[in-house]
Amino acid sequence: MVCDTCHDVMLVRLPSGFQCRSGTENMYVREGFPEAGCPGGTASDEEGVRQVAGALDDIDRRILAELTRDGRLSMRTLAERLHISRANAYARVERLRATGVIRGYRADVDPVAAGLGTTAYVTVNLNQAEWRDVAERLSSLPGVVHIALVGGEFDVIMLVRAEDNAALGRLVLDEIQGMPGVVNTRTLLVFEEAEPARPGE
Repeated sequence: MVCDTCHDVMLVRLPSGFQCRSGTENMYVREGFPEAGCPGGTASDEEGVRQVAGALDDIDRRILAELTRDGRLSMRTLAERLHISRANAYARVERLRATGVIRGYRADVDPVAAGLGTTAYVTVNLNQAEWRDVAERLSSLPGVVHIALVGGEFDVIMLVRAEDNAALGRLVLDEIQGMPGVVNTRTLLVFEEAEPARPGE
């Protein structure tokens, strides 16, 4: 169990919830409802206590920066870099994961090395009444890295990767333009991609 206010992993069970051993002014939450105490903190265990996402502090942001650079970082190394205890680091990472701030850990794949040498942004105009069905079908297409519904001169923009121009052409002309509900498309071929600076760099 973890307190979100002070990140103490040792909590005391009380009749109305849980409270930190580090002090009597920390808030505790039972079944998602705040009880008396310090506002902003939450506690959780396996008995249905809901965690509530609060404001991130500087240590949380540094944790996110470190894990963005290297998602395989061990908890010991993470704690050493941030100069906090391993228990504190573990508690914070678990809280960030449980509240949906950390959604997962993924490999950073070089698309060219993986055989996807052609990249393009594809914009789509569609029949407004069918946008949910069209968006679902578009998101299931192979090679679609990112898809977003947007406002402006088109309705959807997608980042697409393919083996080569011919494969990209088949995807756009055969799959997307032939899809019910799609009015027209526009393909913007990417010549070069620049890597954005990562947090903390």
